[in-house]
Amino acid sequence: MLLRMIWWLVLLHLAEISIWGLFYLWRRCLPDAETAFYFSGITYTTLGYGDVVLAKPWRLLGPIEGLMGVLMCGLSTGFFFVVLSRVYQSRLGILTGASGPEG
Repeated sequence: MLLRMIWWLVLLHLAEISIWGLFYLWRRCLPDAETAFYFSGITYTTLGYGDVVLAKPWRLLGPIEGLMGVLMCGLSTGFFFVVLSRVYQSRLGILTGASGPEG
């Protein structure tokens, strides 16, 4: 179950990176699809190599995407640990014979 959840979270992040990449391509911020998706991926994950940059009118989108990536990764991490905590608690309850929070 946890592995499935991790894959869904990764797919959701890849979808958001793709949406940003498609936007960059649609608005012609970057020359081709490979460059747009590459820039989106390194910006979303806050690696920010600096080998590809946006033109001056679009420059502020880079930090906005980076901020969105940090926030979404933080949200995913929080969600993952809540699920992991609940799984652990339910397994611990089964092992100890407790029937719920009051038991």
